[in-house]
Amino acid sequence: MKRIKKHTIMNKALALLTLLLAFSFTSCEDVVNLDLETGETRLVIDAEIMWKKGTDGKEQTIKISKTAPYYNNTTPKVSGAQVRVENSNGDVFTFNETEAGVYKCTNFVAVIDMDYKLFIEAEGKSFTATEKLTSVVPINKVEQALVPDFGGEDVIELTFYYTDPADQVNFYLTDYQSEFLIFPEYENTNDEFYNGNTISTRFSHEDMKAGNTVKITHRGVSKNFFNYMKLILEASSSNPFSVPPGNIRGNILNTNNANDYALGYFRLCEADQVDYLVK
Repeated sequence: MKRIKKHTIMNKALALLTLLLAFSFTSCEDVVNLDLETGETRLVIDAEIMWKKGTDGKEQTIKISKTAPYYNNTTPKVSGAQVRVENSNGDVFTFNETEAGVYKCTNFVAVIDMDYKLFIEAEGKSFTATEKLTSVVPINKVEQALVPDFGGEDVIELTFYYTDPADQVNFYLTDYQSEFLIFPEYENTNDEFYNGNTISTRFSHEDMKAGNTVKITHRGVSKNFFNYMKLILEASSSNPFSVPPGNIRGNILNTNNANDYALGYFRLCEADQVDYLVK
């Protein structure tokens, strides 16, 4: 049920002037309950293999849950699944459940440009997906400046720089995490107009202040995942003039029933991560 608050005036005997004054200073609330349709329950597979520069990439995590009604306070976790990843050499990496819905591998071997295939057996259903591990260039530096926002107030802006390789087409996804953000903020970019050059990416937020630490995670991603995230970000932008998207489907397929697909995207990314202390 969705609750919408609306103002009502309770005393109908008041004169018009008294009513207007009362409306200005006092009000009470009625609750209007709206019945919302509940969509078909689907599995949600959060399967990001991320190899951070400076690590061996052996520890990886895949999470499995279910969609739930909008007003549910919890997300149903899926236990008892069988999860594994195989590479094109035939090596098998098993993900064992460590807590409800969380599956971990401690011996993963990350190889740039190698193909990997995901296999999941969950609740009597079989899912699979294939993706290549994509490389990323390191972040060269992060700079900080004060810039005016739309209201004329100065806000802190961070800019990080990286040098795009000239011999390939590249796609990137960056997320920002900090104590002033409830959820990470994402941005995707590509080198269509910057191939072989230094690329700068900017981030600002009205609540960012000195003493905050902003974790910048910069990934190299495949073109298909880039396009998928572009749709996700457009759908979450709340632009009233944009065309509402249809069901945004990832690359995780049900091997027995194509219509009973899982939500999510199996992706493998090399990433560079910088923790920047705001001055």
